[in-house]
Amino acid sequence: MIPTRLTRTILWEILRIFVVALVVLTTIILLIAVARELIRKGLGPMAVLHLLPFAMPISLQHAVPATALFSVCCVYGRMAADGEISTVKSSGISPLRLLQPAIIFAALLSPIAVYCSDMAVSWGKPGVKRVVLLSVEDIAYKVLEAQHSFTSDHGFSIHVREIKDRRMISPTVVIRGRGDEAFEVTASEGQLVMDEERQALVLKLVDSKVVRGRGFGGTLPGESTFEIPLGNALDEDDTASKSPSELPLRLISREKSRQREDTHATIGQLAAFTGFALLQSRPETIGGPEARGIHNSLESSRYRLTRLRTEPWRRWAEGFTCFFFVFVGAPLAILAKTSDYWTTFGMCFLPIILIYYPLFLFGLDQAKSGDLPPYGVWTGNVVLAGIGTILMTKVRRH
Repeated sequence: MIPTRLTRTILWEILRIFVVALVVLTTIILLIAVARELIRKGLGPMAVLHLLPFAMPISLQHAVPATALFSVCCVYGRMAADGEISTVKSSGISPLRLLQPAIIFAALLSPIAVYCSDMAVSWGKPGVKRVVLLSVEDIAYKVLEAQHSFTSDHGFSIHVREIKDRRMISPTVVIRGRGDEAFEVTASEGQLVMDEERQALVLKLVDSKVVRGRGFGGTLPGESTFEIPLGNALDEDDTASKSPSELPLRLISREKSRQREDTHATIGQLAAFTGFALLQSRPETIGGPEARGIHNSLESSRYRLTRLRTEPWRRWAEGFTCFFFVFVGAPLAILAKTSDYWTTFGMCFLPIILIYYPLFLFGLDQAKSGDLPPYGVWTGNVVLAGIGTILMTKVRRH
Protein backbone atom coordinates (compact mmCIF):
# COMPACT_ATOMS: atom_id res chain seq x y z
CA MET A 1 0.00 0.00 0.00
CA ILE A 2 2.81 2.39 0.87
CA PRO A 3 4.61 1.95 -2.50
CA THR A 4 1.31 2.59 -4.36
CA ARG A 5 0.68 5.75 -2.37
CA LEU A 6 4.26 6.88 -2.99
CA THR A 7 3.89 6.18 -6.71
CA ARG A 8 0.76 8.32 -6.94
CA THR A 9 2.31 11.14 -4.91
CA ILE A 10 5.47 11.24 -6.99
CA LEU A 11 3.52 11.04 -10.26
CA TRP A 12 1.26 13.90 -9.15
CA GLU A 13 4.27 16.05 -8.26
CA ILE A 14 5.87 15.35 -11.63
CA LEU A 15 2.67 16.18 -13.52
CA ARG A 16 2.08 19.37 -11.54
CA ILE A 17 5.55 20.76 -12.21
CA PHE A 18 5.49 19.51 -15.82
CA VAL A 19 2.25 21.33 -16.68
CA VAL A 20 3.37 24.63 -15.15
CA ALA A 21 6.83 24.45 -16.74
CA LEU A 22 5.39 23.42 -20.11
CA VAL A 23 3.01 26.38 -20.20
CA VAL A 24 5.79 28.81 -19.30
CA LEU A 25 8.42 27.41 -21.67
CA THR A 26 5.98 26.98 -24.56
CA THR A 27 4.82 30.58 -24.15
CA ILE A 28 8.41 31.84 -24.16
CA ILE A 29 9.33 29.82 -27.27
CA LEU A 30 6.10 30.87 -28.96
CA LEU A 31 6.74 34.55 -28.29
CA ILE A 32 10.33 34.29 -29.50
CA ALA A 33 9.29 32.46 -32.69
CA VAL A 34 6.47 34.88 -33.51
CA ALA A 35 8.61 37.90 -32.62
CA ARG A 36 11.34 36.67 -34.94
CA GLU A 37 8.93 36.36 -37.86
CA LEU A 38 7.41 39.71 -36.94
CA ILE A 39 10.79 41.42 -37.03
CA ARG A 40 12.21 39.56 -40.03
CA LYS A 41 9.13 39.63 -42.25
CA GLY A 42 7.22 42.64 -40.95
CA LEU A 43 3.95 40.74 -40.43
CA GLY A 44 0.79 42.60 -39.52
CA PRO A 45 -1.40 41.92 -36.45
CA MET A 46 -3.82 39.63 -38.33
CA ALA A 47 -0.98 37.63 -39.84
CA VAL A 48 0.53 37.18 -36.37
CA LEU A 49 -2.80 35.85 -35.07
CA HIS A 50 -2.96 33.41 -37.99
CA LEU A 51 0.62 32.41 -37.27
CA LEU A 52 0.03 31.44 -33.62
CA PRO A 53 -1.78 28.10 -34.19
CA PHE A 54 0.93 26.91 -36.57
CA ALA A 55 3.71 27.99 -34.20
CA MET A 56 2.15 26.09 -31.27
CA PRO A 57 3.24 22.52 -32.27
CA ILE A 58 6.69 23.87 -33.19
CA SER A 59 7.00 25.30 -29.69
CA LEU A 60 5.75 22.09 -28.07
CA GLN A 61 8.19 20.04 -30.13
CA HIS A 62 11.09 21.74 -28.34
CA ALA A 63 9.43 22.38 -24.99
CA VAL A 64 8.11 18.90 -24.11
CA PRO A 65 11.46 17.03 -23.73
CA ALA A 66 13.04 19.86 -21.74
CA THR A 67 10.07 20.26 -19.38
CA ALA A 68 9.84 16.48 -18.85
CA LEU A 69 13.48 16.47 -17.77
CA PHE A 70 12.99 19.58 -15.61
CA SER A 71 9.99 18.12 -13.77
CA VAL A 72 11.70 14.85 -12.79
CA CYS A 73 14.88 16.69 -11.81
CA CYS A 74 12.89 18.94 -9.49
CA VAL A 75 10.99 16.09 -7.82
CA TYR A 76 13.83 13.60 -7.38
CA GLY A 77 16.45 16.23 -6.58
CA ARG A 78 14.28 17.56 -3.75
CA MET A 79 13.48 14.06 -2.45
CA ALA A 80 17.17 13.14 -2.36
CA ALA A 81 18.17 16.42 -0.67
CA ASP A 82 15.46 16.07 2.01
CA GLY A 83 16.52 12.51 2.80
CA GLU A 84 13.28 10.96 1.56
CA ILE A 85 15.14 8.52 -0.68
CA SER A 86 17.21 7.26 2.27
CA THR A 87 14.11 7.00 4.46
CA VAL A 88 12.26 4.94 1.87
CA LYS A 89 15.27 2.70 1.36
CA SER A 90 15.61 2.12 5.12
CA SER A 91 12.00 0.91 5.19
CA GLY A 92 12.91 -1.88 2.78
CA ILE A 93 11.68 -0.29 -0.47
CA SER A 94 14.12 -0.25 -3.39
CA PRO A 95 15.00 3.25 -4.68
CA LEU A 96 14.30 1.92 -8.17
CA ARG A 97 10.63 1.61 -7.17
CA LEU A 98 10.59 5.36 -6.68
CA LEU A 99 11.75 5.82 -10.27
CA GLN A 100 8.80 3.89 -11.70
CA PRO A 101 6.44 6.92 -11.80
CA ALA A 102 8.99 8.87 -13.86
CA ILE A 103 9.48 5.97 -16.28
CA ILE A 104 5.71 5.50 -16.67
CA PHE A 105 5.23 9.24 -17.14
CA ALA A 106 7.95 9.43 -19.83
CA ALA A 107 6.70 6.29 -21.61
CA LEU A 108 3.18 7.75 -21.88
CA LEU A 109 4.45 11.20 -22.85
CA SER A 110 6.77 10.05 -25.65
CA PRO A 111 4.04 9.06 -28.19
CA ILE A 112 2.43 12.46 -27.56
CA ALA A 113 5.81 14.07 -28.27
CA VAL A 114 6.02 12.06 -31.52
CA TYR A 115 2.63 13.46 -32.51
CA CYS A 116 3.79 17.00 -31.69
CA SER A 117 6.93 16.48 -33.77
CA ASP A 118 4.85 15.17 -36.68
CA MET A 119 2.45 18.12 -36.42
CA ALA A 120 5.31 20.61 -36.20
CA VAL A 121 7.07 19.52 -39.40
CA SER A 122 4.05 18.51 -41.50
CA TRP A 123 1.51 21.16 -40.44
CA GLY A 124 3.21 23.82 -38.32
CA LYS A 125 6.18 24.81 -40.47
CA PRO A 126 4.29 24.67 -43.80
CA GLY A 127 1.53 26.68 -42.14
CA VAL A 128 3.99 29.37 -41.09
CA LYS A 129 5.33 29.50 -44.65
CA ARG A 130 1.79 29.77 -45.96
CA VAL A 131 0.90 32.66 -43.66
CA VAL A 132 4.09 34.52 -44.60
CA LEU A 133 3.46 33.85 -48.30
CA LEU A 134 -0.11 35.11 -48.17
CA SER A 135 1.14 38.22 -46.36
CA VAL A 136 3.80 39.02 -48.96
CA GLU A 137 1.67 41.87 -50.37
CA ASP A 138 1.34 43.61 -46.99
CA ILE A 139 4.98 42.88 -46.13
CA ALA A 140 6.16 44.36 -49.42
CA TYR A 141 4.14 47.55 -48.95
CA LYS A 142 5.39 48.02 -45.38
CA VAL A 143 9.02 47.57 -46.39
CA LEU A 144 8.62 49.81 -49.44
CA GLU A 145 7.06 52.56 -47.35
CA ALA A 146 9.94 52.44 -44.88
CA GLN A 147 12.92 51.67 -47.14
CA HIS A 148 11.65 52.25 -50.74
CA SER A 149 13.18 48.88 -51.63
CA PHE A 150 12.01 45.29 -51.14
CA THR A 151 13.83 42.06 -52.01
CA SER A 152 11.97 38.77 -51.80
CA ASP A 153 13.23 35.23 -51.34
CA HIS A 154 11.05 34.28 -54.32
CA GLY A 155 13.38 35.81 -56.91
CA PHE A 156 12.27 39.42 -57.36
CA SER A 157 13.03 42.89 -56.03
CA ILE A 158 11.12 46.16 -56.16
CA HIS A 159 12.42 49.75 -55.89
CA VAL A 160 10.06 52.75 -55.70
CA ARG A 161 10.32 56.49 -55.31
CA GLU A 162 7.43 56.53 -52.81
CA ILE A 163 4.15 54.86 -51.82
CA LYS A 164 0.84 56.75 -52.01
CA ASP A 165 -2.46 55.07 -51.06
CA ARG A 166 -1.13 51.57 -51.83
CA ARG A 167 0.22 52.81 -55.18
CA MET A 168 3.88 52.49 -56.10
CA ILE A 169 5.25 55.65 -57.68
CA SER A 170 8.00 55.08 -60.29
CA PRO A 171 8.51 51.40 -59.50
CA THR A 172 11.38 49.33 -60.87
CA VAL A 173 10.82 45.58 -60.66
CA VAL A 174 13.63 43.10 -61.28
CA ILE A 175 12.73 39.44 -61.80
CA ARG A 176 15.78 37.27 -61.27
CA GLY A 177 16.30 34.25 -63.52
CA ARG A 178 18.54 32.66 -66.11
CA GLY A 179 19.12 34.19 -69.51
CA ASP A 180 15.89 35.30 -71.15
CA GLU A 181 13.90 34.35 -68.06
CA ALA A 182 15.24 37.42 -66.21
CA PHE A 183 13.73 40.81 -66.94
CA GLU A 184 13.38 44.33 -65.55
CA VAL A 185 10.26 46.48 -65.63
CA THR A 186 10.00 50.20 -64.99
CA ALA A 187 6.69 52.10 -64.86
CA SER A 188 5.18 55.42 -63.89
CA GLU A 189 3.11 53.76 -61.17
CA GLY A 190 1.78 50.36 -60.14
CA GLN A 191 0.12 48.13 -57.58
CA LEU A 192 0.76 44.75 -55.97
CA VAL A 193 -2.04 42.18 -55.57
CA MET A 194 -1.70 38.70 -54.09
CA ASP A 195 -3.57 36.06 -56.15
CA GLU A 196 -3.94 33.06 -53.83
CA GLU A 197 -5.68 30.89 -56.43
CA ARG A 198 -2.87 31.26 -58.98
CA GLN A 199 -0.18 31.28 -56.26
CA ALA A 200 1.32 34.42 -57.72
CA LEU A 201 1.96 38.05 -56.91
CA VAL A 202 0.30 40.20 -59.59
CA LEU A 203 1.94 43.45 -60.69
CA LYS A 204 -0.43 46.01 -62.24
CA LEU A 205 1.78 48.62 -63.89
CA VAL A 206 0.98 51.77 -65.89
CA ASP A 207 3.10 52.87 -68.88
CA SER A 208 5.74 50.25 -68.35
CA LYS A 209 9.02 49.56 -70.12
CA VAL A 210 10.34 46.01 -70.19
CA VAL A 211 13.94 44.93 -70.69
CA ARG A 212 14.20 41.15 -71.01
CA GLY A 213 17.24 38.90 -71.03
CA ARG A 214 20.20 40.39 -72.87
CA GLY A 215 18.73 43.77 -73.72
CA PHE A 216 15.58 42.79 -75.65
CA GLY A 217 12.45 44.63 -74.60
CA GLY A 218 9.87 47.25 -75.43
CA THR A 219 7.37 49.82 -74.18
CA LEU A 220 3.84 48.94 -73.04
CA PRO A 221 1.54 51.98 -72.86
CA GLY A 222 -1.47 51.88 -70.55
CA GLU A 223 -2.01 49.25 -67.88
CA SER A 224 -0.08 46.00 -68.05
CA THR A 225 -0.17 42.96 -65.79
CA PHE A 226 2.76 40.78 -64.79
CA GLU A 227 2.66 37.65 -62.65
CA ILE A 228 5.44 36.61 -60.28
CA PRO A 229 4.98 32.90 -59.44
CA LEU A 230 5.60 32.08 -55.79
CA GLY A 231 6.02 28.33 -56.18
CA ASN A 232 3.68 25.63 -54.94
CA ALA A 233 3.85 26.46 -51.22
CA LEU A 234 0.05 26.80 -51.13
CA ASP A 235 -0.60 23.45 -52.80
CA GLU A 236 -1.14 21.15 -49.84
CA ASP A 237 -1.94 18.09 -51.98
CA ASP A 238 1.27 18.13 -54.03
CA THR A 239 3.21 15.59 -51.96
CA ALA A 240 5.60 14.66 -54.78
CA SER A 241 7.34 18.03 -54.74
CA LYS A 242 7.47 18.38 -50.95
CA SER A 243 10.49 17.61 -48.84
CA PRO A 244 10.11 14.38 -46.80
CA SER A 245 10.46 16.50 -43.65
CA GLU A 246 7.19 18.28 -44.57
CA LEU A 247 5.11 15.13 -45.04
CA PRO A 248 2.94 13.73 -42.24
CA LEU A 249 3.76 10.21 -41.09
CA ARG A 250 0.49 8.86 -42.50
CA LEU A 251 1.54 9.84 -46.05
CA ILE A 252 5.20 8.85 -45.97
CA SER A 253 4.55 5.16 -46.66
CA ARG A 254 2.50 5.95 -49.76
CA GLU A 255 5.03 8.50 -50.97
CA LYS A 256 7.84 6.03 -50.37
CA SER A 257 6.14 3.48 -52.64
CA ARG A 258 5.66 6.10 -55.34
CA GLN A 259 9.28 7.23 -55.07
CA ARG A 260 10.48 3.62 -55.27
CA GLU A 261 8.52 3.20 -58.50
CA ASP A 262 10.05 6.40 -59.90
CA THR A 263 13.53 5.15 -59.02
CA HIS A 264 12.94 1.83 -60.76
CA ALA A 265 11.54 3.65 -63.79
CA THR A 266 14.63 5.88 -63.97
CA ILE A 267 16.88 2.82 -63.71
CA GLY A 268 14.97 1.29 -66.62
CA GLN A 269 15.31 4.51 -68.59
CA LEU A 270 19.06 4.55 -68.02
CA ALA A 271 19.38 0.88 -69.00
CA ALA A 272 17.35 1.47 -72.17
CA PHE A 273 19.42 4.53 -73.10
CA THR A 274 22.68 2.62 -72.59
CA GLY A 275 21.39 -0.37 -74.59
CA PHE A 276 20.31 1.77 -77.55
CA ALA A 277 23.64 3.61 -77.49
CA LEU A 278 25.51 0.30 -77.72
CA LEU A 279 23.19 -1.08 -80.43
CA GLN A 280 23.69 2.06 -82.51
CA SER A 281 27.48 1.87 -82.00
CA ARG A 282 27.51 5.26 -80.24
CA PRO A 283 29.24 4.51 -76.94
CA GLU A 284 30.34 8.15 -76.64
CA THR A 285 26.74 9.16 -75.85
CA ILE A 286 26.79 7.03 -72.69
CA GLY A 287 28.81 9.76 -71.00
CA GLY A 288 27.05 12.62 -72.78
CA PRO A 289 24.72 15.34 -71.43
CA GLU A 290 21.55 13.25 -71.81
CA ALA A 291 23.06 10.32 -69.92
CA ARG A 292 24.33 12.65 -67.19
CA GLY A 293 20.85 14.09 -66.88
CA ILE A 294 19.38 10.62 -66.34
CA HIS A 295 22.15 9.83 -63.83
CA ASN A 296 21.43 13.04 -61.91
CA SER A 297 17.72 12.25 -61.90
CA LEU A 298 18.46 8.75 -60.59
CA GLU A 299 20.72 10.05 -57.81
CA SER A 300 18.11 12.62 -56.82
CA SER A 301 15.39 9.96 -56.75
CA ARG A 302 17.53 7.59 -54.67
CA TYR A 303 18.41 10.37 -52.23
CA ARG A 304 14.76 11.30 -51.75
CA LEU A 305 13.86 7.63 -51.25
CA THR A 306 16.57 7.34 -48.58
CA ARG A 307 15.21 10.42 -46.83
CA LEU A 308 11.69 9.02 -46.95
CA ARG A 309 12.93 5.83 -45.31
CA THR A 310 14.79 7.83 -42.65
CA GLU A 311 12.08 10.35 -41.80
CA PRO A 312 9.74 8.09 -39.73
CA TRP A 313 12.71 6.88 -37.67
CA ARG A 314 13.71 10.50 -37.09
CA ARG A 315 10.23 11.52 -35.90
CA TRP A 316 10.02 8.62 -33.43
CA ALA A 317 13.59 9.19 -32.24
CA GLU A 318 12.87 12.87 -31.59
CA GLY A 319 9.64 12.07 -29.76
CA PHE A 320 11.23 9.45 -27.53
CA THR A 321 13.90 11.88 -26.35
CA CYS A 322 11.39 12.50 -23.54
CA PHE A 323 11.76 8.93 -22.33
CA PHE A 324 15.54 8.80 -22.56
CA PHE A 325 16.01 12.28 -21.05
CA VAL A 326 13.96 11.16 -18.05
CA PHE A 327 15.69 7.76 -17.97
CA VAL A 328 19.01 9.57 -17.46
CA GLY A 329 17.80 12.65 -15.58
CA ALA A 330 15.80 10.99 -12.80
CA PRO A 331 18.60 8.77 -11.38
CA LEU A 332 21.14 11.55 -11.94
CA ALA A 333 19.00 13.94 -9.86
CA ILE A 334 18.88 11.39 -7.02
CA LEU A 335 22.65 11.03 -7.08
CA ALA A 336 23.13 14.83 -7.20
CA LYS A 337 21.23 15.32 -3.90
CA THR A 338 20.39 19.01 -4.26
CA SER A 339 17.07 20.76 -3.75
CA ASP A 340 18.01 23.70 -5.99
CA TYR A 341 15.83 23.14 -9.07
CA TRP A 342 18.01 24.97 -11.53
CA THR A 343 21.24 23.46 -10.27
CA THR A 344 19.79 19.96 -10.57
CA PHE A 345 18.33 20.69 -13.99
CA GLY A 346 21.62 22.19 -15.21
CA MET A 347 23.61 19.23 -13.96
CA CYS A 348 21.30 16.89 -15.88
CA PHE A 349 20.47 18.94 -18.96
CA LEU A 350 23.94 20.13 -19.97
CA PRO A 351 25.60 16.68 -20.14
CA ILE A 352 22.58 15.25 -21.95
CA ILE A 353 22.66 18.04 -24.51
CA LEU A 354 26.40 17.68 -25.05
CA ILE A 355 26.09 13.92 -25.53
CA TYR A 356 22.72 13.42 -27.20
CA TYR A 357 22.40 16.09 -29.89
CA PRO A 358 25.82 15.61 -31.55
CA LEU A 359 25.13 11.87 -31.72
CA PHE A 360 21.61 12.46 -33.03
CA LEU A 361 22.82 14.86 -35.75
CA PHE A 362 25.64 12.48 -36.69
CA GLY A 363 23.23 9.56 -37.01
CA LEU A 364 20.75 11.68 -38.98
CA ASP A 365 23.37 12.90 -41.47
CA GLN A 366 24.75 9.39 -41.96
CA ALA A 367 21.26 7.93 -42.39
CA LYS A 368 20.30 10.59 -44.95
CA SER A 369 23.44 9.92 -46.97
CA GLY A 370 22.83 6.16 -46.81
CA ASP A 371 26.04 5.42 -44.88
CA LEU A 372 23.95 4.17 -41.95
CA PRO A 373 20.59 2.37 -41.99
CA PRO A 374 17.54 4.55 -41.18
CA TYR A 375 17.52 3.45 -37.55
CA GLY A 376 20.96 5.06 -37.17
CA VAL A 377 19.11 8.19 -36.01
CA TRP A 378 18.53 6.36 -32.71
CA THR A 379 22.27 6.42 -31.94
CA GLY A 380 21.89 9.20 -29.39
CA ASN A 381 18.94 7.49 -27.72
CA VAL A 382 20.82 4.18 -27.43
CA VAL A 383 23.79 5.91 -25.81
CA LEU A 384 21.48 7.65 -23.32
CA ALA A 385 19.87 4.29 -22.56
CA GLY A 386 23.29 2.87 -21.71
CA ILE A 387 24.14 5.83 -19.48
CA GLY A 388 20.74 5.63 -17.79
CA THR A 389 21.23 1.92 -17.06
CA ILE A 390 24.57 2.63 -15.37
CA LEU A 391 22.99 5.42 -13.29
CA MET A 392 20.09 3.13 -12.32
CA THR A 393 22.60 0.58 -11.05
CA LYS A 394 24.28 3.26 -8.92
CA VAL A 395 20.91 4.36 -7.51
CA ARG A 396 20.07 0.78 -6.55
CA ARG A 397 23.35 0.59 -4.61
CA HIS A 398 22.85 4.10 -3.24
